[in-house]
Amino acid sequence: MTDGEDEMGATTVGSALADAAARGGVFLRDGDDAVTFEEFDGLVDRVAAGLLARGIRRGDRIGLLGLNTPQWLAAFFGAARIGAVIVPLNVRYRERELSYMLGQSGARMVICLDATPDFDFAAFLDGFRSQLPGVRDYVFFGKGFAGSTAFDELAATPPDAALSAARDEVAPDDPLLILYTSGTTGRPKGAVITHRSILASASAQAEHLGLGAGDVQLGHLPFNHVGGITCTVMTALVSGGSVALVPAFGPDASLRALERHRVTVLAAVPTMYVLMLGHGDFADRDVSSVRVCIAGGSNLEPALADRIRRGFPKASLCGLYGLSESSGACVLSRRDDTPETVTRTLGVPIGDFEARVVGRDGAVLPPGEAGELQIRGGCVAAGYWEMPEETAEAFLPDGWLATGDMVEMEPSGHLVLRGRKKEMYIQGGFNVYPVEIENVLTAHPKVAMAAGIGVPDDVLGEVGRFYVVPRPDVEPPTAEELTEYCRERLADYKVPRQFVITTDVPLTPVGKIHKALLKERYLADS
Repeated sequence: MTDGEDEMGATTVGSALADAAARGGVFLRDGDDAVTFEEFDGLVDRVAAGLLARGIRRGDRIGLLGLNTPQWLAAFFGAARIGAVIVPLNVRYRERELSYMLGQSGARMVICLDATPDFDFAAFLDGFRSQLPGVRDYVFFGKGFAGSTAFDELAATPPDAALSAARDEVAPDDPLLILYTSGTTGRPKGAVITHRSILASASAQAEHLGLGAGDVQLGHLPFNHVGGITCTVMTALVSGGSVALVPAFGPDASLRALERHRVTVLAAVPTMYVLMLGHGDFADRDVSSVRVCIAGGSNLEPALADRIRRGFPKASLCGLYGLSESSGACVLSRRDDTPETVTRTLGVPIGDFEARVVGRDGAVLPPGEAGELQIRGGCVAAGYWEMPEETAEAFLPDGWLATGDMVEMEPSGHLVLRGRKKEMYIQGGFNVYPVEIENVLTAHPKVAMAAGIGVPDDVLGEVGRFYVVPRPDVEPPTAEELTEYCRERLADYKVPRQFVITTDVPLTPVGKIHKALLKERYLADS
């Protein structure tokens, strides 16, 4: 075997980049700069050689914290090229998250930006490193602290024979990422994404959407999440397209990059679409280059889907479902799905991935019955890092991934989301999935966002408590108004018993509504 190929022809991320470099074309669009695959491949070789010179070897873990920049990607691909394992970290993380993730993963090096406008990471890590005894090396994209290393020094290391030898050692099933789940329902777990699994997801998505060398994707989803690294960067890599970089999402920054680089593929979570479409001068933006809008990360509400279609009239709309545990996308809308089907369903399994719906006893359910979604295929991650019990619960012996999401499968193969297994509550003896009520509430003309949880009730056991964020510049709806609205559209047992009108709801770093923090908010208010 050479350069990461095995007898099945699967490749590593490093060899996939080398293949792209041989084909040619622009990979990264960063302001006025256009970085070709060939130029980037050379940079990655130098970074990889620099990591080897610092003692990093195959299997070593590296914490990587930064914005969506060429340097972040060079560090990621440099580590991948020699078989090191990246632990992606979000710039919003602070002491609790960083100490847990770096400690639990056993990270030996941290590569980090020096500061953001509101936080000095170099100063923080300088004072905090005594609590991270396993981390022996700190590398900064900017100015670090005394004894740390500059990333530019790594990137200036000439490749040598040691690099060639290290490249040949990397295998497709080696860990590539330990990606910690966002923890919407509990303690973060580190999903072990392999070279094979990330390429399987990215390749299936690129083929399903018909992506090619002429496509430009907007790189504004954070790279420390599968939405950014798999669904954007890796799909561009395997299809020969390019990525227009946005260091950190902001509606104005994203729209400016979209116009400037004539973006053709726009992927975002619903919250990001709400902010872009609500931006003051959106109507004056030229979004005519966008041919497909992908909505992932959470349920695509019908009202928002209609706004996206009107805002991007030349684009088709596609739903995307994926998890850290599936390395990225595993379910997408069909390209010929009707608008109604796109908003009603998650889509269908892509590539050669399989999906099934199982009941509480593990038996496969027929179409039309709600149960837990399970996925099988090359995209499935290798388990949770050093968590055997949690791994056994989600990663089943026959290759199926238990997603924890409740769905129904239609005869066509389309999957209809009913909610998170752990989010379902039982109100008066009836199962209630918050996502269904959230869809109804966000169709109300005064409602921008809605999120529901089940809370204890002396009579009904549990009842729905829904947090509602009003649309800007309108009079907020009253609880009575929302109750009546739901009564007209839902079975009586689904009508929420409690409403909280609020200016915001807690979000995870990738823009999903953080249900665990909503429950904490409820407990604090009780």
